[in-house]
Amino acid sequence: MIPRILAEKVRKAACSMPVLGVTGPRQSGKTTLVRSVFSDYAYFNLEDPALRLFAREDPRGLLQQGLAEKQGIIIDEAQHVPELFSYVQLWSDERRSVGQFVLTGSQHFLLMEKITQSLAGRIALFNLLPLSLEELRQTEFAERDFPFFIFRGFYPRLYAQEIPVDLFYSSYIATYLQRDVRTLTRVMDLDDFTLFLKLIAGRTGQLLNKSELSVTAGLSHATVKRWLSILKTSFVITSLQPYYKNYNKRLVKSSKIYFYDTGLACNLLSIREEKQLLTHHLLGSLFENFVITELMKHFLNRGLSPNFYFWRDNAGHEIDLLIEYGGKLYPVEIKAARTLRPAFFDNLRFFKKLAGKEVGTSYLIYGGQQRQSRSEGIEVRPWNELPNLGEWGMENE
Repeated sequence: MIPRILAEKVRKAACSMPVLGVTGPRQSGKTTLVRSVFSDYAYFNLEDPALRLFAREDPRGLLQQGLAEKQGIIIDEAQHVPELFSYVQLWSDERRSVGQFVLTGSQHFLLMEKITQSLAGRIALFNLLPLSLEELRQTEFAERDFPFFIFRGFYPRLYAQEIPVDLFYSSYIATYLQRDVRTLTRVMDLDDFTLFLKLIAGRTGQLLNKSELSVTAGLSHATVKRWLSILKTSFVITSLQPYYKNYNKRLVKSSKIYFYDTGLACNLLSIREEKQLLTHHLLGSLFENFVITELMKHFLNRGLSPNFYFWRDNAGHEIDLLIEYGGKLYPVEIKAARTLRPAFFDNLRFFKKLAGKEVGTSYLIYGGQQRQSRSEGIEVRPWNELPNLGEWGMENE
């Protein structure tokens, strides 16, 4: 098992909160994480039809059985049996014990809906994404170049077992995504949904135009909206909202779409070998996706909420990523090129002049190897030295 950074946060939370929740994409390592941290807990996986039936018919009996044998309970894919949440609430309120229940789920909306209804104020909630570069730095893969990571993605099984990348993602789509789709909505034609996934992959890092997507996919606007919601609910895609503060400019107001894992995006784009990525027209967008999700992991793995945005005006000025933290904005420009060019700094300078004192250190992250600290408050970092919170002037919690 590759050690997960989030484990320490989860372990500490168990000392103060009665219920813990870990959500994230399927196969991101949630079960491995909680079973390693809470190795002496009873374990119930509600993907098992027999256990799911037991939990639905006799939720109190399931909890009693678990706590009679162990000091706590892990309930995997807990969203399958919402009846359990009320019993977990009652049990934790009666016993007033900490860290007794651990819930996991790969369908964020369904899990959050039940948590809001029954466990608000009683649960510490964490999001676990697939492996991060930081977690892989102590492994045999540490010296690989960025195209390797973008193409391969970060699902733990791809690093723990010798599984061909194409086989893993083809199975992932068929086994998990399509099954989740059937669970969450009445999608009758899975071929249409798979085509929709591929169209989304082709828009990675771009402004999302739902009307254009509707026409291209041959789907109604309502269907596009619903399917996008499913992909977000299942931790397949995420979006960056535009930063709306008016700096006396007309701003773009559409969101930008990204995949939680670039390996899945590459597979949907029919990129079958790492070398194909180097000449692909979406290399820059996939590199941007890669950097943004790595920074997102850095926050989430420390129990912090990533307040991430992008900024673009109608004149074409754009900042790829704005991180809002501690009353400051940290602009980040992201370039896949391996050689620094003067034009890479233009938008950072423009935004700093526009936003003034609100701007903290600015960053340029690129595909090369050179590290620079520029007098104008811009830090240049190679992709494999993605800034940590301390380097942003932010303190770890």
